[in-house]
Amino acid sequence: MSRQKILLIRFSSIGDIVLITPVIRVFKKQLDAEVHLLVKASYQNVLANNPYVDKIHTLHHNLWHTISQLRKENFTLVVDLQKNLSSVLISKGVCKNTLTYQKLNVEKWLTVRLKRSFMPKINHIVDRYFEAIRPVGVVDDGEGLDYFFSRNEREEAFRLVKEIQFIALVLGATYTTKRIPKEKCTDIIAKSSLPVVLLGGNDVLALSEELQKKHPDKTLNFCGKTSLGVGAGILKLASKVVTGDTGMMHIAAALKKEIVVLWGNTTPTFGMSPYYGKNVPDVSTNLEVEGLSCRPCSKLGFHHCPKSHFRCMNDLVITVDDLMPQDC
Repeated sequence: MSRQKILLIRFSSIGDIVLITPVIRVFKKQLDAEVHLLVKASYQNVLANNPYVDKIHTLHHNLWHTISQLRKENFTLVVDLQKNLSSVLISKGVCKNTLTYQKLNVEKWLTVRLKRSFMPKINHIVDRYFEAIRPVGVVDDGEGLDYFFSRNEREEAFRLVKEIQFIALVLGATYTTKRIPKEKCTDIIAKSSLPVVLLGGNDVLALSEELQKKHPDKTLNFCGKTSLGVGAGILKLASKVVTGDTGMMHIAAALKKEIVVLWGNTTPTFGMSPYYGKNVPDVSTNLEVEGLSCRPCSKLGFHHCPKSHFRCMNDLVITVDDLMPQDC
């Protein structure tokens, strides 16, 4: 029997790509398949060091160009884990043998509109991925997510934080309504018994500088100063990670870190909570404001609170115990 050559499609973003890594791993380890990925060019570094990936293709703005290039690879299977119009057209144009997953968009829309959950009990997106690929004969190995960084990234992360014990506080997120607000960040820094390392991109640079100025002896600020891989290396060295619903949350879960997640406009019932795998202890704490009549207001997020009060984040209570690492 000839070796399977499989294309997985997931265009973006950081967290969503990290969430497909268990599928990549089982295709490689259980089928000994040649595994290719199709992603947007800006996200190819997320999987650059993944040893289970044979080749990364990047999405061209012209879909026909993308399809014609991929056809040359002669894939035996295309697995569409994006499931939008572009990915459907590409998968059908590249290979007759295709699989996709249950996206639950209707259930999410009803949950947002009616403010009560219409999501199935077993609805984590990784579980839905494995249900989709079951016809191929692979099974979930229970090992959770993967994230790999290079030796240089690991060494740079160690150089930046030396040998201190610290909590990593993730400030960045694509949408403002997923970000931890300034007042809550200040509260976290004040309550932490350990130094706090601030992580994020240039979009939260002003906030990080303000927090560092207010807490100069208790914070290290690397927002906008490191690559994704070095940032992940810093997460690996942290005693605990405090974050919103972000890509770094999923990287922290892949690294099997203790995580405190502050949920804003989204909810873990959407199926995107920290995923450790069935063979790994779940060491996450999910904090959310229960019973808030306007929550969830979106399955993704907004650039400002639609109600202007941002109570989903501002009313959250985080305690000293929440911030205490288990090994302390």
